Amino acid sequence: MAKEFTYRGKTIEELKTLDTREFAKLTKARQRRAILRQTQSIENFVKKCVEFQGRKKPIKTHLRDIIIVPKMVEYNIFIHSGKQFVPIMIIPEMLGHRLGEFVPTRSKVKHGAAGIGATKSSLAKATKK
Repeated sequence: MAKEFTYRGKTIEELKTLDTREFAKLTKARQRRAILRQTQSIENFVKKCVEFQGRKKPIKTHLRDIIIVPKMVEYNIFIHSGKQFVPIMIIPEMLGHRLGEFVPTRSKVKHGAAGIGATKSSLAKATKK
């Protein structure tokens, strides 16, 4: 039997009925301030998600600073990483976090072999020819 998700003692169904400003009262101080300042842009984004739900086009966004609210749960959103759009499935555990937290902008450095002139020995080999 799976444990039911709760956020501050409320189930996801109860949270989805709340207004964005009412949900802000349940979050921590920094998220609450961000939600209250961005209420209009968050509601516009949720409205966009609802409109795109029936279409085959994915929901793409550059808005990495938007706080995740309960009405966004279970949506597939493509978030821009600076180079490409990365698909993210919004789950209840993401509530109160920002969209950008789940899409890193910097990739891990993959070092290859050193090029000519990168080391003293490779430089010596290049001048002998």
